[in-house]
Amino acid sequence: MTSTDELTLLRRVATKDRKAFEALYHLYYRRLFGYLLKLTRRVDLVEEVLNDVMLAIWKGAASFDGRSRPSTWIFGIAYHKGLKALARRPAEVDGDAEGGPEPVDRDEPESLAARRELAGVLGRALGSLSPEQRAVVELTYYYGLAYPEIAEIVGCPVNTVKTRMFHARRRLRELLPGMGVSGYAG
Repeated sequence: MTSTDELTLLRRVATKDRKAFEALYHLYYRRLFGYLLKLTRRVDLVEEVLNDVMLAIWKGAASFDGRSRPSTWIFGIAYHKGLKALARRPAEVDGDAEGGPEPVDRDEPESLAARRELAGVLGRALGSLSPEQRAVVELTYYYGLAYPEIAEIVGCPVNTVKTRMFHARRRLRELLPGMGVSGYAG
C-alpha cells in the first residue's frame, strides 16, 4: 500500500469511517506490535499500548496535517504511548522480547541455531540501552528510517537522534565483545 493510499485511509478515519479504521488497523497491527515489543520489551504491555495507539488514531486522525507520511505520524504516537506505558508500569525486561523475527533456513540447522543465539545476544544488548536509544537504533536498522523521520517520530531534533545513536553504538561496542560477539564496528 502506498503512502497515498494510507493517507486516504487516514482521511476516511478522520470522518469516523469504521471500515477505513479496520483496514488501517489491519495494515499496521503487525508492524506496530513488533515495534512496541522491541520498544517496551514487555509482552504484557504491547496489546494495551497498541489499543491506546489505535484509540489515539481514531480520535486524532482529523488532526493529521499531512506534513509527514501517515506511518511517521502513527509510529510517533506508538513511540510516545510506549514510553508512557513504561513509565507507568516499570518492571523487569520480558525475556520473550529478545531479538526479532527469526529467519527460516531449512537447509542449515546449525546456521539457524547460530542466528538464534546471535539474536538473543543482540536482544539482550539492545535491552541494556535506554528506551530512547533503543528506539533510534531499531527505527534505523529494523525499519530503515532516516534520521529526520526518526526525529519526527520521537519528537526531538535530528542532532538529538544522532547523539542517541552515537551513545547507543558506543554502548553496544562496549557490551557485545563481553557477550561473545566479535568484530562489531558500530
